[in-house]
Amino acid sequence: MYRILIVEDEPAMRQGLKDNLEFEGYRVDFAEDGKSGLSLIKDNTYDLIVLDVMLPEMSGFDVCKKVRESGDMTPVIMLTAKGEEIDKVVGLELGADDYITKPFSLRELLARIKAVLRRGSGGASRSPDKVKIGKMDVDFTSYNALAEGKPVPMTHREFEVLKFLWQRPNETVSRDKLLEEVWGYDEYPTTRTVDNFILKLRQKIEDDPAHPKHILTVHGIGYKYIP
Repeated sequence: MYRILIVEDEPAMRQGLKDNLEFEGYRVDFAEDGKSGLSLIKDNTYDLIVLDVMLPEMSGFDVCKKVRESGDMTPVIMLTAKGEEIDKVVGLELGADDYITKPFSLRELLARIKAVLRRGSGGASRSPDKVKIGKMDVDFTSYNALAEGKPVPMTHREFEVLKFLWQRPNETVSRDKLLEEVWGYDEYPTTRTVDNFILKLRQKIEDDPAHPKHILTVHGIGYKYIP
């Protein structure tokens, strides 16, 4: 049974999410503010965190940042009443795996949750257990990465972007294609988000990120993975 943490300060929203997720068969914990949510994350193991941005005590952005800085790569879906592009970009750059703007339908949130959990399980992957990409040894099944024998923190989304490119060697992949296939839905801030993910991946796999040899830019189109 998947275990999900909801960090949400609105009582009606929090209870509604808890009731519906439990009805779907998930085990659910909840926190009313950022600090207590972070404490639960540190003391427990979750399969997914549903994290509101506007929280008392500590914002969802700060919670997400501290979780990622600790090396915890538990998938995070951020909730917010804000719709500005910059908020979405900030959340994703801090390591969130997905982002949904209030008001949203329960059906949409459940679909996002199932998609994130499915990606995290690695069950549908037909990739080899371990591959060498640049200076990293990557295991797409367990979602682990090592560089020079040391763990490399990566979000599930970063693994998915890297896997999508790795599965298409020497093929030019457009930014729109990455958004469509990896994120899996049409509404998304901008293709600039893809560029931010590529920048992070280069910093992890390339010997010289400023002069990449494995993930190349195809100007005006997208990217190409070179083995």
